[in-house]
Amino acid sequence: MVAIVGRPNVGKSAMFNMLAGRRISIVEPTAGVTRDRIATTVGVRDRFFELVDTGGMGILDVDDLTDEVERQIRIAIDEATIVVFVVDIRNGVVPLDEIVAQRLRSVGKPVIFVANKADDMKHDAGTSELYRLGYGEPICTSANSKRGVEELLFAIYEKLPEDTPTEAPGNAELKLAIVGRRNVGKSTFINSLAEEDRVIVSEVAGTTRDSIDVRFERDGKVLLAIDTAGVRKKRSLASDIEYYSMHRAERSIRRADVVLHFIDSSIRIGRVDKQLSEYILEEFKPAIFVMNKWDIVKQRVTTEKMGEYVRKVFRMLDYVPIAFITAKVGKNATRLLHLAKELHKQSGERLGTGTLNRLIRDAMNASPPPTRLGNRLGKVYYVAQVASNPPTVAFVVNDPELFDETYVRYLTKALRDNGPFEEVPIKVILKARSQTSTKGKGGREDEEVGEGEGEAEAPKKKKVVKPKKKKKPTGPKTWNI
Repeated sequence: MVAIVGRPNVGKSAMFNMLAGRRISIVEPTAGVTRDRIATTVGVRDRFFELVDTGGMGILDVDDLTDEVERQIRIAIDEATIVVFVVDIRNGVVPLDEIVAQRLRSVGKPVIFVANKADDMKHDAGTSELYRLGYGEPICTSANSKRGVEELLFAIYEKLPEDTPTEAPGNAELKLAIVGRRNVGKSTFINSLAEEDRVIVSEVAGTTRDSIDVRFERDGKVLLAIDTAGVRKKRSLASDIEYYSMHRAERSIRRADVVLHFIDSSIRIGRVDKQLSEYILEEFKPAIFVMNKWDIVKQRVTTEKMGEYVRKVFRMLDYVPIAFITAKVGKNATRLLHLAKELHKQSGERLGTGTLNRLIRDAMNASPPPTRLGNRLGKVYYVAQVASNPPTVAFVVNDPELFDETYVRYLTKALRDNGPFEEVPIKVILKARSQTSTKGKGGREDEEVGEGEGEAEAPKKKKVVKPKKKKKPTGPKTWNI
């Protein structure tokens, strides 16, 4: 583990992002943005290590979380193999730099001294003043221009112990995004899973600002929990920090295999929860409504009544399971994990083409599509599952415009009720059959799945119901210096 430390606003988070090769930590001119430990895997040549970003030493937190921030820094230093001590070369040595330098002298670990914000060589003259901190000549770097990155990585590489892993850690078998409004218990739940104080927990709303990846192990399998900043109404965003936090929460949903949508059982479901559920629906993510703080309300309302209330609010997500937990004491946390694993398994299932076509034929016979566009009737020639995670089903039809959203939902529900996708979203693609080809798979003439008369097929066109954004490749940044 390599921990980046220093006083506030010397560019630690920008340096962390530079070494990671992607934007992970929030970078903002305001001092004290980073509070928790942010970690990622970085590779140098044939070695891999965990790089950790920390809050600023000596910061007076505006929400009176100074002690908690300092505790997270102390844990990072205690667990680190190498410490990267960062100062701002433009400001020279300030009293807080001297305090940090003195503190690091007692840790008994290799310290790499870095003078950041040296965008070009004209700033290097300021290094002479930095010698009095007692760490020799600093490595001049600039996170903005990536100056000094190879020199810094080589310095880290040289100090890595011989038993440093030569392979990147394997991908987590399940990625869970923990999302919800502010102060609903997301960080408390993360700490319960990790069985340590991995993230700061406070009664102050908005304590978590970044999206924080926490790896933990259960039953011999590595899982990843992504703690996210609490979501607020867009018009209520008080600063750029909250703006970036919200976008990182949305990115966490896109990265996840399963989304745990945390809801405070003791208060009414609000507009923010509804907007969040809509985003989960847009991304076709398996999800669980997690009713947290259940110990507060269980004497006043039953799980059945609360379930009816949730179903009434989230009508479009009536297939999403509901879990009742008390994160503070870890009650039902293990059962929630098992449920998340089951949803991930469902999302990866595949249904044979023959079975799919029988299911759709039965559904269309029971309720044919309504006539549209001049009494034309929609026809389905055949159906096939083309992908999983999420289950993606392609319908080859005469004209996608003859199938409205209500009827597509009906067919989707038929698949969910009779297939292996009971509690996960299904992505549906409607595609017109080409006029130039009348043959289906295996050289057979295409036949209708459903019954009924209709017009000749329309020119080739494609209609995608709620398309999903393409995933970007993920993995540790590997530097060949």
